[in-house]
Amino acid sequence: MPVYRIAVIIAGIDQSYQSTILNGISASASECSMNIETFISFIGSIGNPTHDNGEFNIFNLPDFRNYDGAILLTNTIDYQPVVNDILTRIKKAGIPAVSMDNDIPEFYHIGIDNKKAMRKITEHMVKHHGFKKFSYISGPADNPESADRLSAFLDVLSENNIPIDEENIFYGDFRAPSGKNGAEYFLKHWKELPDALICANDVMAASAINRLTEAGYKIPEDIAVTGFDNTYNTHNYQIEITSVDRPLTLSGQLACRMLFNHFNKIPQERSVILDMSTRFTESCGCSPVDPPNIKILKEFNYKNYMKFEKSQSYMSLFNHLSCLLLGNNTYEEYINSLKKFVSEMNPEEFYFCLCDNWDSESLNDENSYKENENTPVPSEYTENILVPIAYKQGIFYESCTIKKSDILPDVSRSPKSGRFYYLVPLHFGIRCLGYMVIMNPRVNIHNSMFETLSISISNSLENIRKLLCLNTVIKHLRKLYTQDTFVGIYNRNGFVNATREIYNSCISEKRNIMLMFIDLDGLKSINDTYGHDIGDVAICSIADVLRESCKENEVYCRFGGDEFIVFAPDYNEDNAKNLTKKIEMNIEKINKTKLYPFELNASIGHVITVPEPNEDIFRFVTEADKVMYKEKRRKKRSKYLKS
Repeated sequence: MPVYRIAVIIAGIDQSYQSTILNGISASASECSMNIETFISFIGSIGNPTHDNGEFNIFNLPDFRNYDGAILLTNTIDYQPVVNDILTRIKKAGIPAVSMDNDIPEFYHIGIDNKKAMRKITEHMVKHHGFKKFSYISGPADNPESADRLSAFLDVLSENNIPIDEENIFYGDFRAPSGKNGAEYFLKHWKELPDALICANDVMAASAINRLTEAGYKIPEDIAVTGFDNTYNTHNYQIEITSVDRPLTLSGQLACRMLFNHFNKIPQERSVILDMSTRFTESCGCSPVDPPNIKILKEFNYKNYMKFEKSQSYMSLFNHLSCLLLGNNTYEEYINSLKKFVSEMNPEEFYFCLCDNWDSESLNDENSYKENENTPVPSEYTENILVPIAYKQGIFYESCTIKKSDILPDVSRSPKSGRFYYLVPLHFGIRCLGYMVIMNPRVNIHNSMFETLSISISNSLENIRKLLCLNTVIKHLRKLYTQDTFVGIYNRNGFVNATREIYNSCISEKRNIMLMFIDLDGLKSINDTYGHDIGDVAICSIADVLRESCKENEVYCRFGGDEFIVFAPDYNEDNAKNLTKKIEMNIEKINKTKLYPFELNASIGHVITVPEPNEDIFRFVTEADKVMYKEKRRKKRSKYLKS
């Protein structure tokens, strides 16, 4: 039987709704002969649109043409343009897809009747409890599930002639902070307390209950509260929440089965609407569904204690990694620190994948540095992906480069099915750095701590990138400080830095040094006759001559204007005369090319001596200048006598 490659698109796996569906998908992957790659973004949690844009980029990573099918939880993605792009790409790829809750005509669908479920909740509050005044915390206005639930709520109120104004509807995003924010909004705007607060899911309901309790209100005595989805365990809160119970685990399992049926041409319905049941309990004023049982409570408390203990252990591990990564100063240190963490976390597989331009502003070619360079921030995955960490079953493999379309390196290949990968974006704001791939980690990643860990890894990687960039800038500044930018060789500062150690060694060991002074002849005449641009060419030509002539570790620089100096340790007169001949020969080579309208000439003088302690190197520059000047006068006299 073939093994099918399935992409899952989802946002926010730290929420119970997403986590439970993923558990269902994972449970059925093996029996349906599937390997799952789950593309995750953490959006909306820190209220930063720039961060969210970086998170969204993970959805651009998969080329759906390389997958056999997809499972979509696009109802968890709050930004419709991103959803539209995902759906368009899947349709173009021509692969089957199962959409959870959002009913998209071209795809298979698993969901519940949101309107029917919310009608039951609202009718219960109106007819059973006799409530007349309501407020409502909704999900996003453009989310189909959210819209259906709100529509059903408003329909029931309308049918029962119960008015509600817009001020009593708060739009959130299905996350816990929305419940708190909604409660705070109502506390400011309520002129009188309503009978009930209806919430579009349990997460927001639980958070709203917390805030209302802090404000001194009793639930349900002062105000009743309801939720939706039944993602909270019966005993997992101070009060049981009236909610709608739906089979989320079964939803995930059925998604796999529907794709399997499609691949194997097994007849099936396009859309499956699952049964749901309402749970009317304490938060609306009804009796608990499950009366307290000491044995059950003890077991529940023990499970919670174990979860807390694990959480503390994970938090310690994550904090240790964060400190470790932030203390790194080089890319190599960073990768080694991350490898240590991977060993401690001990997943079945782990891949750290970086865009090949992740360090784009730390230029590899120093000569390519441009002042005020305005290059766009890389916000897309590159065609080539670097994999500096590839870990599988306790073994680290050689770093490698893969194609973006491959997603995973070759070492991950296996004929087995049932493998479940989490793919998490690495980014800093909109800057796309890469992604992580994790399979079967020892650490539970369905929680907000994992999101914090991912952000920490991205931020510390960005810190390394900035250090690399800073080092490049420092090198460039050092180059500007030590190099004559006009002729491209050392300036005086560079000459001093390059000769300091050798010069001091010659002083202490009483070794010879040679200092040569070179002066371009006739620069004024060249400037007057041909212009300063041609004069500049003559100056640069002398620098080229020195590059070609000084091949024995001599140090040379432009001393100023048309003057150059050369330093060399352990030189004798023969060495100095040979270097002078090389310089004169290379000047003559330039003249023979007849590239320039002028004839290049230079006067050269040198001194050889053993420097004494505390003698400045530039004292010998002065001595060599005097010798050079004698040579220049001799050449002028010789020219005069010939003429």
